[in-house]
Amino acid sequence: MKVNIPLLLQKGEGLMVEFKRAKNKLPENLFETICAFLNRNGGTIVLGINDDKTISGIDPDLAQKFCKDIANLSNNPQKLFPSFLFDTQVVEYREESLVHIFVPASSQVHSCKGKIYDRNADGDFVLRTSEQIKNLYVRKSNLYSENTIYPYLYETDFAKGIVERVRKIMRVYRPDHPWNELTNIEFFKTTGLYRRDLATDTEGFTMAALLLFGKDEAIQSAIPHYKVDALLRRVNIDRYDDRENIRCNLIEAYDRLMAFVAKHLPDKFYLQGDMRISLREKIFREIVANMLIHREYTNAYPSTLTIYRNKLESRNANRPHLYGLLMPDNFEPFPKNPHIAQIFTQIGRSEELGTGIHNVFKYAQIYSGSDKVVFNDEDIFVTTVPIDEKLLYNGVDEVVTDEIMEKPTEKPTEKPTEKPTEKPTENLSKNQRKIINLIKQNPKITSEEISQLIEIRADSVRYNIQSLKKLGLIERVGSPKGGYWQINANLPAKPDYLSN
Repeated sequence: MKVNIPLLLQKGEGLMVEFKRAKNKLPENLFETICAFLNRNGGTIVLGINDDKTISGIDPDLAQKFCKDIANLSNNPQKLFPSFLFDTQVVEYREESLVHIFVPASSQVHSCKGKIYDRNADGDFVLRTSEQIKNLYVRKSNLYSENTIYPYLYETDFAKGIVERVRKIMRVYRPDHPWNELTNIEFFKTTGLYRRDLATDTEGFTMAALLLFGKDEAIQSAIPHYKVDALLRRVNIDRYDDRENIRCNLIEAYDRLMAFVAKHLPDKFYLQGDMRISLREKIFREIVANMLIHREYTNAYPSTLTIYRNKLESRNANRPHLYGLLMPDNFEPFPKNPHIAQIFTQIGRSEELGTGIHNVFKYAQIYSGSDKVVFNDEDIFVTTVPIDEKLLYNGVDEVVTDEIMEKPTEKPTEKPTEKPTEKPTENLSKNQRKIINLIKQNPKITSEEISQLIEIRADSVRYNIQSLKKLGLIERVGSPKGGYWQINANLPAKPDYLSN
């Protein structure tokens, strides 16, 4: 999550912001504040800032240890019950190390050392009367439908092998995760998927557990209106060109929706540093995950994901928190189904809360050339991501699909002994000729420098370079960072190939 320390200092401490001094040890009352934030509206804690907003910092050698200690303590039922994982990171500000802790609102009631804490503008306070505690339970139940308990829902109602699959993914994705050592029932209770409601004295698996793991018939029995429609509308706008009707659990629904996106939207070649990433996955996994995580499942409005010629649009029932358009710099993350969101995050199906919207805006600009992304937080939550229609056709310089670009061309062990024919060079584009000319002048030139000199996007430069490599006209010598480009010595000496 992007952390804006100056903005937090400007806001100062209040209902959702807390500063704590922590030079050489964690504050004694840290988990009291964490508990209070979980029980109220969530919030941000910054360790290393005093109450008067002065920066005291944290011993740099201890900062990462603090993050690890907080993660371990959050799974200690004597410290926090039920346990809850949150985003903790080290931040550098004014040459001092700080620890930023984002605590989302929880759908459960939490206690710290056996006491239940709540939050107001003046700080944390203990709920002492049974009436106060009951009111907190009632408020949580009204806000978070995922907490609905089904006393007659059993593990036999879960899809075969789904729990084991999720736990296996978590062990691979996060080998040191504290949940990995838990038994299944401990896992269910720790994650809030099996709970006891002290206000009604009912106990059992929750709606979140049913949605995440349930068999199709079990989900339809409890939530008959649940479904997700994936539609392709490029030619037949009134109906559809392709359709996927999804009524399975959310883990399998995620896979099917991502497969639908991959079927109908090409990927695009993009290097982040020296690593290729899938722009399609970066953008649309957030859209798909948000559809499933933040839907209000008591509302019968069907969720839809529709791919048009120039945009992808998702719609789902919502319980608005902010109302209106959400932008990366003007919204505060608020989970609609915290336990469902937590499972998705821990198995790598979504980013930490608040990070996803930043990624969509960032990568959509690269993917489609447009920043007209829409997140509209109303009773029906609508997300729109623009799609460049050129992506749907072959032969566009700045576009590379999965089928075109599988792996970078490897450096040949020997130089070709035969001269390339004239044919590979006959259809070189103007930009490819410019690239060859620039490489001839400066073999160590980078893609970014070429992009600036011939005024085309960097990913278009990389695509053209890969095309030239495939034609055998250029090759890379040495490492990606320390090497250089070499023009094939047998390139036909035609001036127009090397002209601007």
